[in-house]
Amino acid sequence: MQWTLVIPLKPLVRAKSRLAPTAGDALRPSLALAFAQDTVAAVGACAAVRDVVVVTDDPRAERELAALGAHVVPDTPQAGLNAALAHGEGFVRSGRPAAAIAALNADLPALRPSELARVLASAAAFPRAFLPDATGIGTTLLAAAPGTELLPAFGGASRARHTASGAVELPLEGVHSVRQDVDTGDDLRAALALGVGPHTAKAAAGLLIPD
Repeated sequence: MQWTLVIPLKPLVRAKSRLAPTAGDALRPSLALAFAQDTVAAVGACAAVRDVVVVTDDPRAERELAALGAHVVPDTPQAGLNAALAHGEGFVRSGRPAAAIAALNADLPALRPSELARVLASAAAFPRAFLPDATGIGTTLLAAAPGTELLPAFGGASRARHTASGAVELPLEGVHSVRQDVDTGDDLRAALALGVGPHTAKAAAGLLIPD
């Protein structure tokens, strides 16, 4: 099965606010963009992925992510993360009603294409499936098979919400890079330990992250 990945990204000036204590407001937008660039590049290198759709209104992000092969769709609803994902899903299925769609966070700078392929292969066995984040509270990926509505419920304790909605939780073993999103300094340190992509490595170079 080939998948279309839908990745939402809020305007960079507002992105990753919880990183401000670690990176400061001057560097934070560049880090958010770097995370998204490394995420999109890894997704594009995954053999199970047909194409990538990014939902954002940020002009800089649109330019940089389109250069990596993403199709960028404006966030017309402007009503938050889940509305953006539903909008991206609608955009994809307006042209390909039978598309297999997975929503993915934009802040996975350590993402490995092989691990993403493993997650998507597992997801193909179910109508809807999801992968919890590294904290075990949130979600980094939600997949919907052809003919199944995505029904995203990201944000906060989304693991519980996706479970309650009937989505199947996917195996956690051996897919750390797909689970390690970055919201805080601790998250960034964990991602750097896994090994981040070149954009994040450059953006975070010289950044002092306390132990």
